[in-house]
Amino acid sequence: MNETPQTTSVNEQEATLVAELFSALSDPSRVQILSALMQGEMNVGGLAEIVGISHSAVSHHMRHLRQMRLVRTRKDGRHVYYCLDDEHGRDLLDRGLEHVRHR
Repeated sequence: MNETPQTTSVNEQEATLVAELFSALSDPSRVQILSALMQGEMNVGGLAEIVGISHSAVSHHMRHLRQMRLVRTRKDGRHVYYCLDDEHGRDLLDRGLEHVRHR
């Protein structure tokens, strides 16, 4: 029995949102930030050290990642900690790595 594969229809708004999501992932520093956050929550200083960029650059990238709901924040006094918003961010990064490593 031959089954026709299901195709997903994407409307214009969804296409725009997906393009914005991929745009948020188009910067190598953002990918490294997400990778670091897969290990657990971190503050800007810890992320800056791991990724090797300035605190202000990390903060700039975090704004984009928060807008796309890939990360969320938790405040503890004056300190702000970041973590992955949910498993979708982890899945996106895992799938991307799987794709580029596949030969």
